[in-house]
This record gives sequence, structure tokens and C-alpha cells, in this order.
Amino acid sequence: MPRPRKCRRVCNIPRYQEFVPLVATDGCRKIIMTIDEYETIRLIDRENYSQEDCGKQMNIARTTVQQIYASARKKLADTLVEGLPLVIEGGDYQICEGNTSGCGCGRHCHKICKED
Repeated sequence: MPRPRKCRRVCNIPRYQEFVPLVATDGCRKIIMTIDEYETIRLIDRENYSQEDCGKQMNIARTTVQQIYASARKKLADTLVEGLPLVIEGGDYQICEGNTSGCGCGRHCHKICKED
């Protein structure tokens, strides 16, 4: 029996959730990046966190961060190389909205994860 998925803590919903190329190459296909994938890209590439620090921030294991990060980077590459629209939505996550240990945003966490 597989382990239940753990909610990933994210600090904010992305301000911009859709990116569309000026000239679309494929009108039907779009890339969907989950909010937890976006958060790994934000923490590792923008905030210069290590994968271990990212895992602590998101309340998940470093190996899980590696998997999420690899998936997010593949989606970004497909978006850029193929000129496909990117939409950021969904995933298993909790928004941090208060004082939680290990969180850099100073907010308290409220769960909004989907139950499987």
C-alpha cells in the first residue's frame, strides 16, 4: 500500500498563473504546472535555496523535492522550446498564512489539500 501524499507548504499562490507565447504554435495543447512545482522553482532557482532547505520550507523530504523540481523543469523546458502556453494550478499544497516554524513568510498555515 503506497504512503499517503503529504501536503506541500507554499507561501503564496503565484501572482501570474498563465503565460502564453505571442505566437502560439499549438492551439489545443497547454502545459499544466502545479502550484507545488512552481514553489520548488521559486525557492531553488529564484531564492537560491538548496533542495534540502526547500524541503524544510515545504515540509517534505529532499527526495520529494528532487522529483517535483525535475517535473517542473521539464514542463518549463517544454513550454519554452515548443512555444506552448503554461498554466499554474492545482496540486497538493497548503498555503502558509501565519507563524509556522521553518517558514520564511511569517504567516499561519491553513490546509487546502485534496483528500484522496
